[in-house]
Amino acid sequence: MIRTLNFCLTLLALFLTTFCMAQKSELKFNKDGKFKIVQFTDVHFKYGNPASDVALERINQVLDAEQPDVVIFTGDVIYSAPADSGMLKVLEQVSKRKLPFVVTFGNHDDEQGLTRTQLYDIIRTVPGNLMPGTALSPDYVLTVKSSSDPKKDAALLYCMDSHSYSPLKDVKGYNWLTFDQINWYRQQSAAYKAQNGGQPVPALAFFHIPLPEYHEAVRDENAALRGTRMEEACSPRINTGMFAAMKEAGDVMGVFVGHDHDNDYAVMWKNILLAYGRYTGGNTVYNH
Repeated sequence: MIRTLNFCLTLLALFLTTFCMAQKSELKFNKDGKFKIVQFTDVHFKYGNPASDVALERINQVLDAEQPDVVIFTGDVIYSAPADSGMLKVLEQVSKRKLPFVVTFGNHDDEQGLTRTQLYDIIRTVPGNLMPGTALSPDYVLTVKSSSDPKKDAALLYCMDSHSYSPLKDVKGYNWLTFDQINWYRQQSAAYKAQNGGQPVPALAFFHIPLPEYHEAVRDENAALRGTRMEEACSPRINTGMFAAMKEAGDVMGVFVGHDHDNDYAVMWKNILLAYGRYTGGNTVYNH
């Protein structure tokens, strides 16, 4: 029975790797065992609007200074039409440096005349993108290889779509990660764990809207918090259990979001770091 179960888990892992997790170029730790990620969030770019020039300047300053191994945009990249021109202009700052990148969507990206699927297809045309070949599933995993063993997955980057607004009339605010997404995450985590000899593969998660646990963490006087908190976390008002799933799986060490422009902090909560990326949007929307 145990051998049969292990064999099935191995087959599942191979299937997921082949069909669900494909990425076009390899990410790997350098010879010193380091791997650098730059997160940009809430660029809120308005194509042709001078108020957005500073956002592009900041992106270029950060990329020049940090020279990352991968760039992750966590939503609300654009904030006006034309959506295609705006998205391409922002991503050009990364692609011209030949840096690999991915994008997860925020609640404003598909309000500028194009759907998420259409935007996804546009992003896929930009050199350097590591996003899977279809927008049918907006959630995907990037693998980071070991510096010493090119076949070994040393780290995982979960990239998920946190959607937009609540679909229920009697629940105000923002949408939540679905049960299907939580099941997807659990399956991915289990498959990589099976490939790794039964040990969870260290991971980070990236999406736009903060989990409800961001609320819980900042209200605990004993939680270690660093950074600036100037507004309440605009989390969903329904908790579907993604944080609990991450705790049970034991692989996710940190969650990185955006959405709240006046928050720039990281708080350790039950041994998972809950963090905000720094607002990148210039002077197009609120920020202090």
